[in-house]
Parts: sequence; structure tokens; C-alpha cells
Amino acid sequence: MFSIKELREQFNLTQEELARRSQVSRTTIAKLESGEEVVTTTKTLNKIAQALHPHSRDIFLP
Repeated sequence: MFSIKELREQFNLTQEELARRSQVSRTTIAKLESGEEVVTTTKTLNKIAQALHPHSRDIFLP
């Protein structure tokens, strides 16, 4: 799974704020955080990572 939720909360962002910053839908972010959606593109993960700051490569770790 991805650690998007933990990083998002660490930066005090709501799903809506992360969606706006990353230009990824809030629904996609919610599904990735919950594990409902585990298949996504590298492009989507990169957009989220960039929105969460440089150290966010951690979202790719289990």
C-alpha cells in the first residue's frame, strides 16, 4: 500500500487540498489511501508526490 494518507496528514492537508495541489481527483486520492484502488499510473503517483514535497518518494514504500 501507499503511505499517502500519513504524509498528507503530516503536512496538515485535507484530501481536497491535496487533490487541488496535485491535480488528481479527491476520489482517486481517497481510494489510494483506503486501499480500495491499488492500481494507478506512475504519472498520478508523481503528481501526488510533487504536491507532498520532495521527501514524498516515501509514498512508494510499503
